Amino acid sequence: MSWPFLSQPSLLERAWQYTTSSFTSITKPMDALLSLPALSFLVIPTFSSYSTSLNLLFFWLSWSVLVLSHPPLKVEILGTLAVRVLFYILPSTLFLLFDNAFPSAAVGLKAQGDVALPTAKEKGRWWKVTLVSVGNVLLGVAIQAGVEALLTEVLHIRSALKVTTTLPMPWGIAKDLVRGLLLREVLQYCLHRYGLHSPNSPLTTYHQCWYHSLQAPYSLAAHYDHPLAILLTRFLPAYLPAVLFRFHLLTYHLYLALISIEDTFAYSGYSVLPTNFILGGMARRVDAHLLSAGRGNFGAYGIMDWVCGTTVGPDLLDDVEGEEEEHDVRGAAGPALDNVKAKGRGVSRRSKK
Repeated sequence: MSWPFLSQPSLLERAWQYTTSSFTSITKPMDALLSLPALSFLVIPTFSSYSTSLNLLFFWLSWSVLVLSHPPLKVEILGTLAVRVLFYILPSTLFLLFDNAFPSAAVGLKAQGDVALPTAKEKGRWWKVTLVSVGNVLLGVAIQAGVEALLTEVLHIRSALKVTTTLPMPWGIAKDLVRGLLLREVLQYCLHRYGLHSPNSPLTTYHQCWYHSLQAPYSLAAHYDHPLAILLTRFLPAYLPAVLFRFHLLTYHLYLALISIEDTFAYSGYSVLPTNFILGGMARRVDAHLLSAGRGNFGAYGIMDWVCGTTVGPDLLDDVEGEEEEHDVRGAAGPALDNVKAKGRGVSRRSKK
């Protein structure tokens, strides 16, 4: 005699089955994204003698298997999350741990000295900054997932980003990166200046009470702000160019990795950085923006601030001069460089007027 109620799983068993199945559905594509085949294009050329064509073929096969074996939405969102974790959250957390574990060593690397240490003013506040920053990053990923789900699952139209087995060409990647980063500079400047530092904006008070309450920046502070302020000046300037130009997913992940690396180093507060010209200049402008209570330096690269005359401290041309002196690249190009810089100063002065 069979007892039907004995074959039914208990509530606890059903909960366990649901949890394990959800975890498996997430970890399987994540494992594929972080597996050796998915990273073969970056790793194998370094540690093997395979030709470039063979590496490309191997990478294309790995990418095709990944795209064809998982839903495009899952590949896009988990890939975006992996990029954010690997290139922003993880290195920023390591910088924070270094600052807290070795404060005497960190002080020597900080542009503002001991004031720039995360625990300099309020002990324990860095926990709040960390949680808010990570939460804002996850919020951006969730909104991206919502946009794609709305387009593909509800409206039944094409996705915002291209998720195909076809690999983008090098020239296409370079073109998308250049125009995407330049448009991001314009959007971030306008939204930051007029959305967070205008007396007529309702977000100005939130921005002043959140981000500008910090004494000095550190990497996790790049996304520490009111969620609406972060969406306006961080998420939208980065995501809209990718949607407007409809980046291939691989191009978007490379683009997002570059932005994540920028945030990690530009907001680190360190005076010693991998490149003094780009990252060093960005870090100096971030420091000056915070120290001046937001009087200028609204863009990421300083281009729009230089054009509009809102640079605080050394501007873009000063960075060029510093790089020129460091590498001693004058010679025959000296007069031409001086002529370019003189014209640039004239443009900057006219924009200030």
